[in-house]
Amino acid sequence: MSSANMTIFRAYAQKSNPASLPPSVLLSYSETCLTVFDAFPKSIFHFLVIPRVRPPFNVYQLANLRSLLKCEKNYAKELLADLSREADNVKKMIEGEMLKKYGFRWEIWMGFHAVPSMEHLHLHVLSADLCSPRMKLKKHYNSFHPKLGFFIHLSDVLSWFEAESSYYKTISQLKKSKYDPLLKEDLSCWKCDRNLSNMPKLKLHLQEEFDKLSDQEKAKAKRKRKRADDLAQTSSPTRTSLNEEDSSPDRLVRVSEEQGPHSDN
Repeated sequence: MSSANMTIFRAYAQKSNPASLPPSVLLSYSETCLTVFDAFPKSIFHFLVIPRVRPPFNVYQLANLRSLLKCEKNYAKELLADLSREADNVKKMIEGEMLKKYGFRWEIWMGFHAVPSMEHLHLHVLSADLCSPRMKLKKHYNSFHPKLGFFIHLSDVLSWFEAESSYYKTISQLKKSKYDPLLKEDLSCWKCDRNLSNMPKLKLHLQEEFDKLSDQEKAKAKRKRKRADDLAQTSSPTRTSLNEEDSSPDRLVRVSEEQGPHSDN
């Protein structure tokens, strides 16, 4: 990867007017951060929340999570709180798209890579499925596995600020020697812990798991609609006048698509 590509997030974060970014890149922005589409998404939905370069921080302090955590704790915590608020907005947007495209919502993860490959701090906000044609290599998958430890959940990072100072000092070092070996761990399903021998088998299994979830949610929605219909029929009053209005339950219009957005990092 070229040095220009590795620092592209820094270039975004230094823009005085993020609106100048193309819509294929920028999702939204605020005074403190901006959200972009992951160019190589590893899940059906995958976005990055990036802090803008503003005092009291400089570009070097915002290089990654490790450099941020070396800064004054209150400032670092405040910046992470800004990212968290923006991530919550992105989460709501994703959930709306989930309902629109798939008819149900599923879990959304927010977190950082312990040892990122790209310069400038960025918070991953992605749907909990890891189904994507861009998911090609073991290191890609293990970097997002929610239980291995290379992907550090935002909630865990925020909890470090409430821990003993000695623990904070140790955990915030994010030593490369500790986290890099996690990328070489054996492949296993993040959902059921089943071991898979290679990426093609893992990808097939993950798609099967997602399809199973989709079928379960569709069946659940169907049962819910049937209960609503039955309740409406049993509770509707006897018609006594031609002017009396019919009472019918609202129907949820479901829009399905074969596949959502995908990515690769």
